[in-house]
Amino acid sequence: MKDRIVQEWFERGKRDLESAKLIYVQKGYFDEVVFLIHQAIEKYIKGYLIFHGWKLKKIHDIETLLVEAMKYDESFMEFLDLGRKITAFYYENRYPPGPPSEVSEEEAEEIMNSAERIINKIKAETGL
Repeated sequence: MKDRIVQEWFERGKRDLESAKLIYVQKGYFDEVVFLIHQAIEKYIKGYLIFHGWKLKKIHDIETLLVEAMKYDESFMEFLDLGRKITAFYYENRYPPGPPSEVSEEEAEEIMNSAERIINKIKAETGL
């Protein structure tokens, strides 16, 4: 049962990441690419934590989720700066006042590459 729920989290995260890649390739709104990457990372980390018995908390703070993940694997520490960055972006971009944040193609690509590293690590550690 738990593995099925974890797989559901991963599937939703996979869809977010694939959607981000489609927008990126089309040279679309790079702020939306980063938003979807945030969503993907959030879902994969939540799946990872649930895999380890964590009770779901409805939060969107990647840094906080990474700190939770560090209880099971301290090497998640390497992603804390990314977690801070995309969490700040998430809140700035989703809640007015002000226009959406500008994100360059290069920045979106860098964030996407980091996201894939986190996601691959999570999939390898859970075997799912």
